[in-house]
Amino acid sequence: MNSLKGKIAVVAGGTRGAGRGIAVKLGEAGAVVYVTGRTTISNQSPMRRKETIEETADLVTKAGGVGIPIKVDHTVESEVVSLFKQIKKEQGRLDILVNDIWGGDPLTEWGKPIGEHDLDKGLQMQKQAVQSHIITAHYSIPLFKENKGGLIIEITDGIDYKPRGNFYYSLAKISNIHMAQAMAQDLKDYNIISIAVTPGFLRSEAMLEHFGVTEENWKEGAQVDPHFIASESPYYIGEAIKCLALDPTLADKTGEIFSTWKLSEIYGFKDIDGSQPHWGNYFQNNVEN
Repeated sequence: MNSLKGKIAVVAGGTRGAGRGIAVKLGEAGAVVYVTGRTTISNQSPMRRKETIEETADLVTKAGGVGIPIKVDHTVESEVVSLFKQIKKEQGRLDILVNDIWGGDPLTEWGKPIGEHDLDKGLQMQKQAVQSHIITAHYSIPLFKENKGGLIIEITDGIDYKPRGNFYYSLAKISNIHMAQAMAQDLKDYNIISIAVTPGFLRSEAMLEHFGVTEENWKEGAQVDPHFIASESPYYIGEAIKCLALDPTLADKTGEIFSTWKLSEIYGFKDIDGSQPHWGNYFQNNVEN
């Protein structure tokens, strides 16, 4: 099986970055992809970024799938309820949910420990990156049960429970991992698979701008930060998710935590420039030591 034709997916937080890469790659395999987020052609989110859900949906369709943009603030329960009602009405089923809601970059105060970090920003991060995931997963479950199975993927940062340099950031990302593991336990009798996946050093639109480069000349960013040479495009995690969704043995992996670099070893995929980034090896050899 090398096609997701006929499959219905939701990429929650698909406006940009990993979410966009995942949505496009699911579309490439033929899926119908509902792309949700807060930034539309006519409405900008507090992230103040130019990317829109309509742009992502167009890319999904151009890749071979069907992209459907739906404006959703996943911290607002009524909007999430409306999303899944629309999907049930239009499609009658749900096969894949990718929980990639974040928006925490402007809320994270790196270098400030708990007690000094702005409390409101820290709590807002949990609302945007944890509570939103819970609300979205909660309202997806009835559709999965009706479908007698499905796949939930929690996008996180890291593969373990170690601190990640900021109390609130760590709490959010580790919570996403535990959500995947706990949901796998809760939902195993319903044939609903739940896993967590992390990218490495993600070469998102914001990171490219930060280093003053484009995807075409991205390696020049390593002159600013040498670790950028080990970065990966958002389409790398997109390939990872596509391969997982197509894996006929995926049920055996429920509850596990995966990285893009480990999945690239398992499935043999490469990034859009033909490289095969391995952030795990790079981090161990050049960052930890």
